Amino acid sequence: MIKDNKKQIPLRLSGKLYEAIAAWAEDDFRSINGQIEYLLTECVKQRKKNGKYVGEDIDKPLDIDI
Repeated sequence: MIKDNKKQIPLRLSGKLYEAIAAWAEDDFRSINGQIEYLLTECVKQRKKNGKYVGEDIDKPLDIDI
């Protein structure tokens, strides 16, 4: 049987991104940590589904207003 050992990692977010995730988490009735874990899990599932890797422009700022 495989144990689901969760790992703790430090994470730094901009204030705007934190507030956006916090509001989203509240809408979904999750903690901020739970929301971040959910979002990362969904991204990994999508990557496995379509086999696409993250592009070279991953570190470029997003063109969204957060």
